[in-house]
Amino acid sequence: MEHINWYPGHMKKTRELIQENLKLVDVCVEVLDARIPLSSRNPILAELTAGKTRIIALNKSDLADEEKTNAWAERFRTQGDYALVMNCNAGAGAGQLLKLLQTLRDKKNEGRERQRDLRLMIVGIPNVGKSSLINRMTGKKAAKTGNKPGVTRGKQWISLGEHMMMLDTPGILWPKFEDPKVGLNLAFCGSIKDEIMDLDTLGLELIGVLARDYPDLLAARYKLDGIADTPPENMENIASKRGFILPGKRIDYTRTARTVIDEFREGTIGRISLE
Repeated sequence: MEHINWYPGHMKKTRELIQENLKLVDVCVEVLDARIPLSSRNPILAELTAGKTRIIALNKSDLADEEKTNAWAERFRTQGDYALVMNCNAGAGAGQLLKLLQTLRDKKNEGRERQRDLRLMIVGIPNVGKSSLINRMTGKKAAKTGNKPGVTRGKQWISLGEHMMMLDTPGILWPKFEDPKVGLNLAFCGSIKDEIMDLDTLGLELIGVLARDYPDLLAARYKLDGIADTPPENMENIASKRGFILPGKRIDYTRTARTVIDEFREGTIGRISLE
C-alpha cells in the first residue's frame, strides 16, 4: 500500500477548501461507509471540524452487518456526535437527518426575529455516498453520482429549502495510512481506484478476510464444500466452482478476484462489516 499514489493534488485543494469554508458553516455532516466506520473516517476531517456540530452518517448500512452498525452509531454518540444509520440509495435515514437539521436550525434561531439559514457542509472520503445523500435530501440530481471515487469536483452550495443550505465538497483522503489494514479496507470498499491496485492480490486478501470472519457466507455464495486453510486454496476452489479456468486448466485469478470484490461491494455475498 505504501507505493500507491492516492493523495493527488485535488485532495490537497479540497483540504484547503474545507478549511476556508468551515467558518461559514454551522454543522458538518460526515459520511462514513458503515462497513468500515474507522477506516473511512479521515483523521484530517476530524481535526478540521473539531468544535463544530457533527452528524455522522453511517451510509451503505444495507451492505453492512446491522448489529455492528448499530453498535458503531452508539459509540459515536457517546463521543459527543450525532449519528444516523443510513442507506442513501434507498432513502433510509434521510427523514431522520432532515428532522435533526430542522431541530438544529430552530435552535440556531431561538430568540431571533429574522430567520437565518442553517449552513451545513458534507464531508467524507471518496465513494462513501456523499452525492447520493445530497440527491436524496434535495429530491433531485443536484450532485453528480458515480460508483468510482473522484466523481465530485469543486464546491457547490445547494439549497434544501426551509432556511437550510448545504455545501458539498469532493472526497478527500489523507497523506499517510498509519495502519496498512486501513488501506486494504478502503481498497476493498472502492475508495481507492482499482486502476492503481494489484487486483489479484486485493482479491486474495479479501477472500482471506471473508474466510476468517464470514466463512458461512463465503461458502454459501460460492457453493464451497468447506473453507480451506489458506486464501490461495479458497481462491482456487471459488474459481473451480465458477468455472473460471483458462486454457491448460490454469486458474483465472484475475476474474476470480474481480468477481469476489464486485460481489462483496454489491452486497451479493451478504451483509458484511470489516470493522
